[in-house]
Amino acid sequence: QIGGIDGLKDSLPQHLFHFLPDVSFSASSIAHGVMTLSFSAFIAHILVQWWASWYPGAEPGGGGYVAQRMMSAKDERHSMLATLWFSIAHYALRPWPWIIIALCTLVLYPDLPLDEKRSGFILAMKDFLPPGLLGLLVAAFLAAYMSTISTHLNWGSSYMINDLYKRFIRKNANEKHYVFASRMVTLLLVVVSSLLIFIIKSISGAWAFIIECGAGLGLVLILRWFWWRINAWSEISAMIAPFAGYVIAKFFLKIDFPESLFIIVLFTTVCWIITTFITKPVDKERLIEFYNRVQPGGSGWNRVKNMSGIEFGTESLLPLFGDWIIGILLIYASLFSIGKIILMEYLFGFILLAFSLLFFIILYFRLRRSVPDIVDQ
Repeated sequence: QIGGIDGLKDSLPQHLFHFLPDVSFSASSIAHGVMTLSFSAFIAHILVQWWASWYPGAEPGGGGYVAQRMMSAKDERHSMLATLWFSIAHYALRPWPWIIIALCTLVLYPDLPLDEKRSGFILAMKDFLPPGLLGLLVAAFLAAYMSTISTHLNWGSSYMINDLYKRFIRKNANEKHYVFASRMVTLLLVVVSSLLIFIIKSISGAWAFIIECGAGLGLVLILRWFWWRINAWSEISAMIAPFAGYVIAKFFLKIDFPESLFIIVLFTTVCWIITTFITKPVDKERLIEFYNRVQPGGSGWNRVKNMSGIEFGTESLLPLFGDWIIGILLIYASLFSIGKIILMEYLFGFILLAFSLLFFIILYFRLRRSVPDIVDQ
């Protein structure tokens, strides 16, 4: 109906297909009839959010979502390769069906108001999918929804029972009691989360709230692996402070997301650094035990190494930093190569594909040299 990729490209303004996002230096965030990023919002996303904010599934410093899946793998080799595949599939491959359908809906339903453009996806489902595929997609939506709900309910109740109730309230009860308590907590979480529906009006609003109320925590989650002085109070203060920063940014300074990240991150960082230095460090024995088990990299653990008499050296962060940069280049080259090939810009697409293969080979051999037992097979 649109006329293929050529028809799609002919029907839409060319700025929608630009390699880089539109960034506006004016006060208005509307340009060319579509939303564009203000310069401050661009800086907040590209230079702050990825390391500063905690958000489920992509936590700075490593998170439970990925860790659960890594620990369920057959061995360390399977864990690393599966995580690498997940990164490529999730960030480079999966977005393109959504992007293409989104572009098509701009042509198919041009009269949708700007704040209702997202409903174009539902209209396309209704108008173009035959009954069998429509039912399959609805079932997939429900499965994805229930997967997310069950994950968060189980995870939330495990925090409440294992980390709070079992440790501080009822320490020596039997397992039957804890199972019953976890069911009650799960029910309570269902009720509370259902009530939030009346407060949070959109998914984008919910994500913005989560990112803002975790702003500044990400730095602690990263640095705790590289600096021995960070303790539990550092993390606790970094989890609480963003809520106060959120109130300051939203209700006193009247700053909206994502520019609010600058204020919240600064406030949270000052709070957790002060808290770190006015509280006692972790016990020497616990630090040595952690260092022996994890062998964290960087010079931030030299003091623990020196006072423990441990012989093995602290791993340099430079090779790990290089692997990280190569991994980022691999993902972005893969993402844009797939898009350019789909949009029939074959020369640029295949050049990017060649770069993505090159980055993959470099990363593979770097991993093989550093952890040969993982990738030799």
